[in-house]
Amino acid sequence: MTRNRDFKRVVRGRMSKTGESYTAARASLLAKTPTGKPAGTTTAESPPSPTARGGTTSARPALDAAALAELAGMRNETVAAKTGCGWEKWTYVLDKSGAHRWTHAEIARHVSTTYKVSGWWAQTVTVGYERIRGLRDKGQRRSGSYEASKSRTYAVPVETLFAAFSDARRRAKWLPDVKPAVRKATDGRSIRFTWDDGTSVTGWFDAKGASKSTVTVQHTRLTSRDDVDRRKAYWGGRLDALGNALAKR
Repeated sequence: MTRNRDFKRVVRGRMSKTGESYTAARASLLAKTPTGKPAGTTTAESPPSPTARGGTTSARPALDAAALAELAGMRNETVAAKTGCGWEKWTYVLDKSGAHRWTHAEIARHVSTTYKVSGWWAQTVTVGYERIRGLRDKGQRRSGSYEASKSRTYAVPVETLFAAFSDARRRAKWLPDVKPAVRKATDGRSIRFTWDDGTSVTGWFDAKGASKSTVTVQHTRLTSRDDVDRRKAYWGGRLDALGNALAKR
């Protein structure tokens, strides 16, 4: 039985996506590594398990870029383009800092202040790193609760997109039947709501030019994977409705 539990998680993730058997999925992933071993091709070693107590825990071999991206839930090229580093480099520098022992807020603050990564992408790096190190599963927060995310890009300035969330009258046109309470809003950057059912919603905004912008909605404090699926479907529909409302403005 392999000691590389991270690699097993990657194999199971591939199985769920492709329908392959464990053996077939494992063989496909091994074929991507030059050594034919479970993704141990990078120079940086993984830190000891953060849950270990007492004694000495030996380091596990690190994963290659493809396996790290699979665990993190985002393509290596995407995170590198937005933050300046791919998952191999982020894993290396955060391991070296001892980030696997930190809270989520401490990691995000370190990424933002030390490496000058903007708020949303600092969160993305933090969540990806936590998934790589087994501190959380996909869709799960460090507390054990779950979260759902949806993103959409619209052909409007970021100020217009932000107003569709922050202005109650505009929001009601595409988000009826709920009256979320705004907890905090930063113009053109982010907005946080407490939902009617006590869950939490954050909208992160990103300008893509003078007349194009993206919003990423995170719905947190969810209780199960089934709830994650329901909320993703819900936000898919609501963001479609937002697109229609923006087109009619």
